[in-house]
Amino acid sequence: MSTSAKTFPIWAFLSLLTNGILMLAVILLIWQQQRLAAFFGITTSPEPIKLNNSPQIATPDLGRRHQLSYQEWVDILNQEAKVAADQRPPHLTILAGDSLSLWFPPELLPEGNNWLNQGISGETSNGLLKRLKIFDRTQPEVIFVMIGINDLIRGMSNGEILDNQRQIINYLRKTHPTAQIVFQSILPHGAEEATWKGRDKLLAVANSRIRELNQQLQSISTKKGVKYLDLHPLFTNKQGNLRREFTTDGLHLSHEGYMVWRSALQIYSEIELKPQQEKEGKRLKGKG
Repeated sequence: MSTSAKTFPIWAFLSLLTNGILMLAVILLIWQQQRLAAFFGITTSPEPIKLNNSPQIATPDLGRRHQLSYQEWVDILNQEAKVAADQRPPHLTILAGDSLSLWFPPELLPEGNNWLNQGISGETSNGLLKRLKIFDRTQPEVIFVMIGINDLIRGMSNGEILDNQRQIINYLRKTHPTAQIVFQSILPHGAEEATWKGRDKLLAVANSRIRELNQQLQSISTKKGVKYLDLHPLFTNKQGNLRREFTTDGLHLSHEGYMVWRSALQIYSEIELKPQQEKEGKRLKGKG
């Protein structure tokens, strides 16, 4: 065995294998869905799932949502988390992050779970860290986290961002010891094709830096015993930028972009999360 092979950690091999399978599966699934939609003239998205089929928390329409203050958002998410904590729906899955998570269309979220969206537009890693306590009383099976692009846009250093990521991981592991925690890679941006209103600040962040930050985040996640879902390769073009068809403005995602993310979540849950959940269920059943 060569020296390089000896020093290459086993988790890296497993991560490469899992993400290689994920990329292939997502590509095939999206291709299949597009063929079906073209043939039948329909979409293949699942119906949205409500908590125990109860009425949803009253929230402003999409137009007014853009005008909400940060505290108003926190108050809304606090109410929704309280409903989830009181009702304790089965297979609760939390989506925590910024506007990319916030605007995930409910009808595109993978079926079979009760989803609690805890995203806020413009959120930073420090902001998310401070409001994790909102869903302390919930009992999620899985917590998906994507955070960091707004930190980069605001000029935070990699060290500051990664330190906040470590603290988020520590908090979630302590507060939700039975949940599977999945950190997702930061997505690239559209570079020169971006039309987002904060384009100048966005372009100041090189996509190569995002790739480097993701590599460090993957290493931290593995060392701390949480999972890492590498979405980055699914969204990049040959230049390493966010693919045009997956974005509306070079930063936020289009319907097609969310379809890719949905497919990745669905497949990752099947090949990575469910086997562990079934194993844990058998273990608890054996103890009982």
